[in-house]
Amino acid sequence: MLHKKAQAALLTALLTLAWTIPALAAAGLPEFTDLARRTGDAVVNISTVKTVAQSQQMREFFKFHQRGTPFDDFFNQFEQFFNQNPNQQPRKERSLGSGFIISKDGYIVTNNHVIQNADQVQIKLRGSKDFIEAEIVGRDPETDLALLKIAPPNGTLPTLPFGDSDKAEVGQWVIAIGNPFGLDHSVTAGIISAKGRIIGSGAFDDFIQTDASINPGNSGGPLLNMDGEVVGINTAIIASGQGIGFAIPSNMARRIIDQLKTEQAVHRGWLGITYQPVDEQTAKALGLAPARGALVNEVIADQPAAKAGIKPGDVILKVDNTDIAEAGDLVRAVASLPPGRTITLGLWRDGKQRSVKVTLGERSEQLQARQGGDAPGAPKGSKALLGMTVRAVTAQEAEALGVTPGKGLLVLEVDNGSPAQESEVRPGDVILQANQKDVASVADLEKIHTGDASDKGALLLLIQRQGRTVFRTITLPGQ
Repeated sequence: MLHKKAQAALLTALLTLAWTIPALAAAGLPEFTDLARRTGDAVVNISTVKTVAQSQQMREFFKFHQRGTPFDDFFNQFEQFFNQNPNQQPRKERSLGSGFIISKDGYIVTNNHVIQNADQVQIKLRGSKDFIEAEIVGRDPETDLALLKIAPPNGTLPTLPFGDSDKAEVGQWVIAIGNPFGLDHSVTAGIISAKGRIIGSGAFDDFIQTDASINPGNSGGPLLNMDGEVVGINTAIIASGQGIGFAIPSNMARRIIDQLKTEQAVHRGWLGITYQPVDEQTAKALGLAPARGALVNEVIADQPAAKAGIKPGDVILKVDNTDIAEAGDLVRAVASLPPGRTITLGLWRDGKQRSVKVTLGERSEQLQARQGGDAPGAPKGSKALLGMTVRAVTAQEAEALGVTPGKGLLVLEVDNGSPAQESEVRPGDVILQANQKDVASVADLEKIHTGDASDKGALLLLIQRQGRTVFRTITLPGQ
């Protein structure tokens, strides 16, 4: 009798489990139907037309040909033909992208690369067959953002709100809506795979990575959280990868869009320095723990940092109340502030923390690098130290290199496999400082090498290279 009761209890438990497992599994998966329905109407199709010369098209075609193949003669004949016919008729090139509406009166966000160089920009709303002419309000190539404006056909439009991308977490569900390959209002789902991605697209790299499928044509479309808020603007993919897409964080985008809306341009703060990351060995040489901040390489004359007394070798640890954990944090923190604002920089200098007030200038798009080179007829080096042969810079060389006369050591040779080579010291470099002390002779460098550097286990060199200054840290043997 007990055996039968046990069997019945076991059967009941198995039946209950069979019903429960699918229910639990279903409960663990998000439902996107309502989210897609609520947000889709605010996503638009963007169509552009630009005029492209035929010769430009052919140059794009030719650049994919690798020389040294049996097809060289074929390509050479066509290249010759197109080079001899410069007056070819230009052609119209059409492209598609995505965008989303942020205000009922018709402001639309997209990527700059979607509308760049376009002669005509048109918007198609969901469910409509007609295109509406759009005005380009403003563009920001540095963050790849653009703001458009259309006249609402019915007086008002559906909109999408910006969310807080700082609160978005890795593993969180998101959806992307756009027009991949011209397929209107395609919805894909995935999670946030990573934050703060640097992909080499510019100074303001700070992307959200997602595995929600993003393809050509998705550019400019929204990446939405489960509340229907825009946490990112889909902007880039890795062509060789699958399930890897990148979106501009909404908090960065919102600041840029607000400026484009009010001023049609973006104005960014500017310090006037060059800088590099602080690695463990450099931090050790500076007496800074843990390694963090942005190490100042060069202070550009007559710019805000120079006027405030910032020096090469300073490590910037804070911008107002914002910690600079990595070097890239500095440009984002400063560029997010308006020109003319006075800020407080937290510095590490001579083994101590300091504060300096700086009034920001305005960031320009290009910096001109100074050029330098070795003067002919230089004498041979007189000393090999840590695998590099160095000697004092002559007066003639100082003038040619833009170095203060009587200062600096010229690196003539760097031995293979030496500590200097491992630290990327190169022939032609001019050593200006060692462990933040000026060097004018080989004896100066030797003294620092056997003294302060020996105590710290590292030699921090300030180097002038092709008109720029950089730091290189040599770990002393045995350290």
